[in-house]
Amino acid sequence: MIELKKISKNVYEIPKQGKMLVPSVILASEKLIEKIKQDKTLEQAKNISMLPGIVEKSITMPDAHQGYGFPIGGVAAFDLKKGIISPGGVGYDINCGVRLLKTNLTKKEFLEKREKILDELYKNIPSGVGVGGELKISEKEMNELLEQGVEWTLKKGFATKDDIEKIEDKGCIKNADAKKVSQKAKARGKNQLGTIGSGNHFLEVQYVDEIFDKKTAEVFGLKKDEITILIHTGSRGLGHQTASDYIHKMEKEFGIENLPDRELVYAPLESQLAQDYVQAMNASANFAFANRQIITYNIRKSFEKFFPKSKIKLVYDVTHNIAKFEPFKINGKKIELCVHRKGATRAFGKGRKEIPEEYRKVGQPVLIPGSMGTASYVLKGTKEAEEFSFASTAHGAGRLMSRTRAKEEITESSLKKELEESNVKFRAGSIKGMLEEAPRAYKDIEEVVRIVDELGISKKVARLRPLMVVKG
Repeated sequence: MIELKKISKNVYEIPKQGKMLVPSVILASEKLIEKIKQDKTLEQAKNISMLPGIVEKSITMPDAHQGYGFPIGGVAAFDLKKGIISPGGVGYDINCGVRLLKTNLTKKEFLEKREKILDELYKNIPSGVGVGGELKISEKEMNELLEQGVEWTLKKGFATKDDIEKIEDKGCIKNADAKKVSQKAKARGKNQLGTIGSGNHFLEVQYVDEIFDKKTAEVFGLKKDEITILIHTGSRGLGHQTASDYIHKMEKEFGIENLPDRELVYAPLESQLAQDYVQAMNASANFAFANRQIITYNIRKSFEKFFPKSKIKLVYDVTHNIAKFEPFKINGKKIELCVHRKGATRAFGKGRKEIPEEYRKVGQPVLIPGSMGTASYVLKGTKEAEEFSFASTAHGAGRLMSRTRAKEEITESSLKKELEESNVKFRAGSIKGMLEEAPRAYKDIEEVVRIVDELGISKKVARLRPLMVVKG
């Protein structure tokens, strides 16, 4: 039984004990902590705290659930000399991320042509397991894309300069090397640009339902009742294969004998293998940025067919599932750390140079999608997050049921009824896949957002309500 101590409202701790090098902090309400206890999340959170070079504490977000190695919703920072990097702390879907677009269309205008737009989006943006897109690229182009990210899509006419300014890392993480990505990974990703994939990935058209912070909403360009679009997808087969490749390499070179969990296999940050993984991870992240950009291009084309005067602008694109090298103050001293965010969102406060210039006066946009049929939220990053959670916050509602259980307990008719009652139209490649992603299979997004807002690690700006969704 794992000892869990309540520190304050919405904050619990597994105290440092045994082989733990630091305490493990869990951010959750009394309601959510009971849900989190139902799988191996707490055990995984405790295991993270045993990894070499971990700094200050490990953190588990309120949307957390069991993952591979780290729980999904796990955050940990490591010292560059004593620390490690672990693919299990990044995730198989490297740079699985969320992109928010805003339009100049009102809810009323959109609803008049909703069914036509839904059909057009489903036709133009492939979704599903292993599904490929129409864009075919050569090996030379693939290598360029892996190192240039969205810059490559700009050269090819899929992006604007304004798009690039509104993406985390401007859509290109610099320390990327295509040579560190295997041919097998490249082959898996070659035909998947501009595609959504399966699982919890989606494309959702929404409207701005409520604004909580008028000043920040104005800076982000969000207006009540206007149409927004949320894209959630990542690096597809390329990122998955890259994770697999380096997990095997690390097992072979460094072994798993002394690990609390073999899924936490790692490489010391000062090793050559760690540097190789970082460059391959960054290249995979660049692929994901480019993937979301090409989807954006096809969304614009789809809307222009029915709304010739539509203007679709990028608000922001955030990455989950990544390890970043960032400076933080630890014991009054500024040092660079390797921050693993597995199913967590970066949440920098105002003034940070890493965020777009026009957002620096309010803070970074934070995007937290709900489950299909429920609300999503736009928040802003804070200085409190930088001081308390390594500038990290939640990334979604978080699973409540396993996919197997969801398929057993939720029927097709009940899901369709639920979506109809919420006024949400949908297209999906697989009803079975839809059942896995039903709203009841997820935690309450309102509860997750309430917690991060109360803790101050991100603050509510606007709530978005769905009108249609495309799933794999």
